[in-house]
Amino acid sequence: MLDLKALAARLCQAREVLAYSINDVCKATGLEHSRVVAIESGTQIPSGDEILILASFYDCDFRAFLDENLPAPVQQSDILFRRYGETFSPPDRRSVQEFLRLCETEAELEALMNIEKQAFSPMISGDFFKAHGVQASEALRRQLGYGENEAPRDVYDDFRRIGIHIFRRKLANADISGLYVRHPGAGDCVLINYNEDVYRQRFSVAHEVAHAIFDASDGAMVTYQSSSSKYSPQDLQEIRANSFSSCYLMPPVMLRKLGRIDRSTALHWAQEFRVSTAALAKALMDINLIDESTAMAIKSVRVPREEKIDPEAPENLTPIQRERRIALLQRGLSDHYVGLCIEAHYRNLISTGRVVENLRVGHDELAEVAALYGRTIGHGI
Repeated sequence: MLDLKALAARLCQAREVLAYSINDVCKATGLEHSRVVAIESGTQIPSGDEILILASFYDCDFRAFLDENLPAPVQQSDILFRRYGETFSPPDRRSVQEFLRLCETEAELEALMNIEKQAFSPMISGDFFKAHGVQASEALRRQLGYGENEAPRDVYDDFRRIGIHIFRRKLANADISGLYVRHPGAGDCVLINYNEDVYRQRFSVAHEVAHAIFDASDGAMVTYQSSSSKYSPQDLQEIRANSFSSCYLMPPVMLRKLGRIDRSTALHWAQEFRVSTAALAKALMDINLIDESTAMAIKSVRVPREEKIDPEAPENLTPIQRERRIALLQRGLSDHYVGLCIEAHYRNLISTGRVVENLRVGHDELAEVAALYGRTIGHGI
């Protein structure tokens, strides 16, 4: 039997967590103000269509409103927003909720398509957090088959292989570098701010993956670009995550074999590792290969933005195709996710209408999006 009060409470919570007024809801959905008030107060029973409309607007699975045995639809978002206060503006709250919904959908598609993931549980020893990051990075590199002199190329694919859902999108708060959420259904979820430099995003995603490996029990974490007192309660966790990220992208054993690195060779090696010169300098200093003056010289040069490589917007695309791929990434749609949706459709596992819903595009845009991935999709439902 439907628990009207529980349904009303969940609908009200979703609206408040996502910072919508009742007028906002009515304007977007076409529902009458008095009707929304009555539904949220539990005095009127919403129709099935109304529940679907509201669930869609709040970027939630409608089943989570109806079944008390399922976690509340915005439970993880609420935890995140309560913990980090004013970090998230209303638009960013909605972006985060959309990201979590995409993670749920991605997990469902991967299960539907029987896509297996590699479990990763590193053996960690000692009491030093920084060393834990080094140990985990070495263990993951071994598991994924990297040689000691091999720098990773597509870190997004690497981390998806161990079951982490990774999305990138532009956020209004440019100080957010990335965030990690442990979702009760989808599992480990990482969002990276696409406002960041492309190479900084690689470092950020590895950083958030470290939180997934070590800090899942915390439920949700946010990382900021600027250093500040925001980190004071979690300094050791941040140090460990930075250590993991640096050593995964730039393994110390490889750095030690490079010979002399200075201002004249910094651009070459930053591009080889696909990191910023600042990250390269820090990694070299951490293992005592350069002094502070050399580090400053290395950091004074920059890899030109137009020469930086993004595996989800590869160079083999035409300029127009690459621009369109980047536009999808900025909207929060990863290459992996779009590819899953299209492949599921090709296997007759989901309808064209479901692809449109999953990709958040109009039917008129679908053919163009599919073409970016070398596929053709008709207009059938």
